[in-house]
Amino acid sequence: MKKLLILGLDCATPQLVFDAWKEHLPNLTALGEKGFRAKLESTVPPITVPAWTAMMTSRDPGMLGFYGFRNRKSYGYEDLYFANAKYVKAKTVWNYLSRNRMKSLVFGVPQTYPPKPLNGVMVASFLTPNKEVQYTYPDEIKAELDRAAGGNYMIDVEDFRTDNKDDLLRQIYEMTERRFKAFRRFYGRDEYHFAMVVEMGIDRIHHAFWRYFDKTHRLYEPGTRYENVILDYYKEVDREVGETLKLVDDDTAVFVVSDHGAKTMVGAICINEWLQREGYLTLKEQPKEQTRLKMSMIDWEKTRAWGEGGYYSRMFFNVQGREPQGVIPEAEYESFRREMIQKLEAIADEEGRNIGTRAFRPEDIYGETRNIAPDLVVYLGNLDWRSAGSVGVGSIYMYENDTGPDDANHAQNGILISSIPPSASAKDQYSIYDIAPTILKYFGIPVPEEMIGTPLL
Repeated sequence: MKKLLILGLDCATPQLVFDAWKEHLPNLTALGEKGFRAKLESTVPPITVPAWTAMMTSRDPGMLGFYGFRNRKSYGYEDLYFANAKYVKAKTVWNYLSRNRMKSLVFGVPQTYPPKPLNGVMVASFLTPNKEVQYTYPDEIKAELDRAAGGNYMIDVEDFRTDNKDDLLRQIYEMTERRFKAFRRFYGRDEYHFAMVVEMGIDRIHHAFWRYFDKTHRLYEPGTRYENVILDYYKEVDREVGETLKLVDDDTAVFVVSDHGAKTMVGAICINEWLQREGYLTLKEQPKEQTRLKMSMIDWEKTRAWGEGGYYSRMFFNVQGREPQGVIPEAEYESFRREMIQKLEAIADEEGRNIGTRAFRPEDIYGETRNIAPDLVVYLGNLDWRSAGSVGVGSIYMYENDTGPDDANHAQNGILISSIPPSASAKDQYSIYDIAPTILKYFGIPVPEEMIGTPLL
């Protein structure tokens, strides 16, 4: 029976796996030498949601109709929804496999909560609110997870933006050990055509500990007891990969993938402070201390735009006839957007140096723009800087994250390692959209025209 195993390592980054720590990761390195390895270009933006769903559907965020974790349900200022699996309308690879009577094991893939029926087994992802809800399919396997994990099966760590580094590190190791142990127990007891697990630990450890090893980070201090934490954890993940590969037979191809990479975070641009400074955003009253921007704080009659914080920024405009209290005439929308792009891309650091911001029109980067897209998608400093949405900061620059300690930002390229070579000469880089059509072709299933990627095999 032809089989495929995918090991997903959220945020695994090519400069560490392929270069700096290659000699420390014997299982990942050997797999790439057997087949090939390449960078995997992520979605715009390169974030967990929607990147994993884009990988499994070969649809971009605009085609999927969600542009991040939180999305606008309507043009009302506070009408938002959280993009869980209920909003995924595109068919995933396991949907196609189920239709072809092939069995799948899907473990921890982001945006699978609440779980939907499939021919096989599903354990939903870190977006599951808690273990009291039903987060498995079929329902009855929920009771087996803790036993299979050898302890409490952990959906995610409690809070990766914390100053309690020792407890966080303990949680990350426990989560990883138990997820892989549970996955191997389920994988080894049945025959699956397709099996996939996604581990979130690398993402969590990057955000919490990047400053301790990256000599380019402004907060780096040599010789701390956390200096080798990320390397040691990568070694542990490599060991778990090796243990999992022991279950693989000669009829099974293996991919290791990540949804995006990581890099040092220089700081944050307080996007709503910047908008106030430029005259685009007006508050009813200036807060006396740093606080999260709430829509009720905004004087809409004097506001043309507001922004969201995060690893990137989404910019929203206040348009007449669209937003409830819109002020930008519809006829001036495009000229206003051009003006905004020009100003955003001119943002400089405190020394007056342009930081290299990139601002994207959704219709230029997506095949479609379903539902309600942001007016602009903004990479501040080309992702060297994150976006801080807070107001009352007193500056447009911030060097600590406004939602808790965070050392790293996401990078555009993740990793792809395959045990089998591509059909043509291997390239240095592939697209995240290439994975789903590759899976379908591997199993002899016709690739639908609406998939935007190209099969590798």
